[in-house]
Amino acid sequence: MPDVGDVVTARLAVAPADNTTSATLVVTRPDGSTDTPVVTSEDDGAVWTGPVVYTLAGLWRLSWTVTGTGASVEHEVVSVAPAPAVTATGRSYATTTQLASALREAPPLDAVALLERATQLLDTDFLVAAMYDVDDGGMPTDPVVAAAFADAVCAQVEFWGEVGVETDVSGPLQGVTLGSLSLQFGAGDNRSGPSYYAPKLVRALASLPADRFRMTVVTGGW
Repeated sequence: MPDVGDVVTARLAVAPADNTTSATLVVTRPDGSTDTPVVTSEDDGAVWTGPVVYTLAGLWRLSWTVTGTGASVEHEVVSVAPAPAVTATGRSYATTTQLASALREAPPLDAVALLERATQLLDTDFLVAAMYDVDDGGMPTDPVVAAAFADAVCAQVEFWGEVGVETDVSGPLQGVTLGSLSLQFGAGDNRSGPSYYAPKLVRALASLPADRFRMTVVTGGW
């Protein structure tokens, strides 16, 4: 799969072909705009090539129209990925360096996106009712709290590496209280519902001293 910024050579083979064969290429970008690159032929029209510069992430359509011998219309849809991020583009409580240290191995190539997703999970599922000192951007200013948040999101990324980001895993937790943090997975009859949280994430938050971080969250009933 190409990334944004890639320059590729589109190629079309035509058979049969002769000196009457001609081809044009129309490139339709994800935003609906089009371009008509200059194409060249080889082997008396049997092979046609043209440059394509992928400037946007999304689905691109490459449409060839052949006239003369071998007349046809050919379409190809190409999925283009965003340029890989190596630094955070959104809100993140941990860096890829911290993740590598937590994993004790090289982080995954999508580590930036995973850390940002884990940060969003922490914000929405755990920190809504939390009290701690923050800066103008809402990031923790206490180094102990910041370190715990980093540990938490790294633990969540590690957890996703084991079970998959979209996988529902039967969690062992069912009615557990750790300090001021209360969690409930499942609903009666000793049945555990799906857990979306890394156990180490919970422990990272529960280890924080009450004078620096206070919260009460109850989650359950799935």
